[in-house]
Amino acid sequence: MPADTQLGTQQGSACWSCAAQVQSHFCTSCGKVQPPAPSDYFSFFGLSRKLNIDLAAMEREFYKQSRRLHPDVYARATDREQHWSEEQSSRLNDAYRTLRDPIARTEYLLGLEGVKLEEQSRQATDAARAAGGDKKQVVPPDLLEEVFELNMQLEEMRMAKKTGETDIDALESLRTAKRNFEQRLESSQADLKKLWDEWDALVDRGASPDERKPVRDKMVDLLNRRSYVRNLVRDVNSALED
Repeated sequence: MPADTQLGTQQGSACWSCAAQVQSHFCTSCGKVQPPAPSDYFSFFGLSRKLNIDLAAMEREFYKQSRRLHPDVYARATDREQHWSEEQSSRLNDAYRTLRDPIARTEYLLGLEGVKLEEQSRQATDAARAAGGDKKQVVPPDLLEEVFELNMQLEEMRMAKKTGETDIDALESLRTAKRNFEQRLESSQADLKKLWDEWDALVDRGASPDERKPVRDKMVDLLNRRSYVRNLVRDVNSALED
């Protein structure tokens, strides 16, 4: 198996029990569980910081490691081995849950690259509250016209409901808008995959952080745009359900 898809390895160190050199969560000599080593989720699974992942291989490794870390296995082990297995198991679950999801995986990698999307969102929320208003997302330029039209349709629906009427035209327009925005969400996944390929190619050739930055920034823009469209779909669903 290629080095960048070989799962379940960590930085080599000496086993605490038999002093053999180990490169996994378990000693390959005596089989003892090892204390958790500082690592990101990619390296926890022995992966390079690349975005195209063999999900089937990772799933197999996840279940394999889950069985080895099960509490029943350590029922008669020392307290520290039980503690280490619990820590390793928790880390395993967190890493698997994050890396198997394409958006969470991308956001996590961006975090490793110094981009804190959640922090940016929280800061924007705090700033809006301090100013006595609501957080406002910047409308992507190519969506300005559609968003303007959508807001008019939402207002027409609200006005019709206040009078107890049903605006059939506005209702159908909102359904059409919902389909269009959902299609944009689907197409954003294909756009993101192209950026993954660009990123992985840069990693393969050992590109510097400055060389990776343009692709990194494109991924940030795409995720922000995707978040905006997802919120639009939420607003439309809310209007249609009321």
